[in-house]
Amino acid sequence: MEFISLLTSSLWSVLMIAVFFGGSIFVHELGHFLTARRHGFKIERFSIGFGPAIFKWTGKDGVEYRLSWFPLGGYVALPQLGDMRAIEGGADSAEKLPTPRYGAKMEVLVAGAVCNVIFALVLACILWGVGLPTMSSLNTTKIGVVEQTVKQADGTVVKSPAVVAGLQPGDIIREIDGKAVDNWSGLVQTLAAGSGRTSEGQPEAVLTIERAGVFTTVKIYPVLAGEEGFRTIGISTADDMGIDEVVAGSVAEEAGFKKGDVILALNGTPMLSRESMTSAVQAAEGREVTVAVERNGDRLKLRVAPRLEKNPDGSLAYRIGVRYRNALVLIHPHPIKQLADNATMTWRVLSGLVNPNSDLGPSKLSGPVGIARGFHQTAQIDIRLVLWFTILVNVNLAMFNLLPLPVLDGGHMLFATIGKLRGRPLPPGFIMNAQAVFVALLFTMVLYVSFFDVRRIARDTQAESPAARAESAPKSAAPVPAPAELVPGK
Repeated sequence: MEFISLLTSSLWSVLMIAVFFGGSIFVHELGHFLTARRHGFKIERFSIGFGPAIFKWTGKDGVEYRLSWFPLGGYVALPQLGDMRAIEGGADSAEKLPTPRYGAKMEVLVAGAVCNVIFALVLACILWGVGLPTMSSLNTTKIGVVEQTVKQADGTVVKSPAVVAGLQPGDIIREIDGKAVDNWSGLVQTLAAGSGRTSEGQPEAVLTIERAGVFTTVKIYPVLAGEEGFRTIGISTADDMGIDEVVAGSVAEEAGFKKGDVILALNGTPMLSRESMTSAVQAAEGREVTVAVERNGDRLKLRVAPRLEKNPDGSLAYRIGVRYRNALVLIHPHPIKQLADNATMTWRVLSGLVNPNSDLGPSKLSGPVGIARGFHQTAQIDIRLVLWFTILVNVNLAMFNLLPLPVLDGGHMLFATIGKLRGRPLPPGFIMNAQAVFVALLFTMVLYVSFFDVRRIARDTQAESPAARAESAPKSAAPVPAPAELVPGK
């Protein structure tokens, strides 16, 4: 049965990757194809993937349609936009074909990105209607735990930057370096993509925090932590401390705890995370404690003595006997906000990649392997998360392909614009050579980031059990979104 379950889940993941990842590439290329056809361009080939064809056929329109072996993107062979015969193959030279007008070229080139945005918008509208499942703790920027120490990427343990800066549980982070953040994933990603530094070269960030209704600006000095070496300050998000169930016969029931109570503090110390509450209960070692709760708008104080109970593994732990509300909530983010948030974060990451003061680098990005893994992971949880991830990929794909780099749509737009300004097109040989160089660089980058993608998968598989991953989920935030720079289209 376990083998059948594994096989079924794997087939489901493959289907999701084919439909949504392959669909994202298809939509991009379809935009180029339909716009080029409308303007009367010569179309030689419509390919999903690069390299030799898995299978191909020639349509009645004379276009060769193919599915190729390397699923790193796709292309529509349009010789009038640039001579790519050395890379894509093809028979017609651009010199033998009529030169299209500048406006038509730009429409064809931008159409791929436009179609990705439209596709993302359609999916965002679906999520707006059906709702997106997420952890309640990820929809806040309130600090739940301030860690005392942080382990750096090199293994050394240092005092937490949050402690040094004086951050406290209950603080709400509103901005990082002047950039607004409204959820925990955005907070983590904005911090990681930051580029502030002191005169000595130490990472620096400026936080705008809200404490008891008062806004304050705080300078903080992040450290590079974790396997990836992201900027970290040593904080965790606040949890929903609402009680869903009081265990029958427990000391909590005897003390008068009720379903719906929200735990506020223990012995006067604010309890903003389940982790803090568990630690405080263990530290009491059975001594009576005073727990402040909110009930129907009123603040009550209940006295309870934790009881030593046996865990499923045979170990002992102190408990009071309450179960918290399901941390999973359903949100309905507006479609435009979904696109805007993804575009904003993609831009911050792209900016961080080219900023010498940032700690981001190509090794922290994801290529086709990492993107496929993202689809696999979300497919195992909920198809609505697959839609969310597809929106992210499409926004990334649209923005990256408009960068003014040869091979990408933005590079073709740059060549066309230069030709327009100089009064004649750039020499076909120059364009072809530039394209060939950047294709080689692109595939080198694919191999480079794929190495790190594979290493992450191997590390996570060895270091984390499924139970450990599930337990840490409420405290984790999405990794820095990797632009789909390794899924080009033309």
